[in-house]
Amino acid sequence: MGDVYMVDWTPGRGSEQTGQRPAIVVQNNAYNSNPSYPITIVVTVSKHGRAIPTHVEIPKSEDNGLWESTSYARCEQLFTVDKARLGRKLGTVTPEQLKAISRALRRVLSLA
Repeated sequence: MGDVYMVDWTPGRGSEQTGQRPAIVVQNNAYNSNPSYPITIVVTVSKHGRAIPTHVEIPKSEDNGLWESTSYARCEQLFTVDKARLGRKLGTVTPEQLKAISRALRRVLSLA
């Protein structure tokens, strides 16, 4: 949970992500480490974000491996993907960033 991977989004439809783009794994590690469970849940990452509660700012760092500038976890773009779509691991977000993503997901999903 909190790992940043390149994901193969092809084929995409409509406004979905396409091509090779990063995403942050938000599914818990118990499911992620289970070889009998072939899927995981991710949020997309973009270089473009807005000042809205579902876009979590992720400054570039060696730890997360993201672009040369600030990126945004776009928590309204939550996807369940086959683990085979996960490519190269880029890094990991900080615990504070993961908490902010969690808060944004609770907002998106209308959870308390």
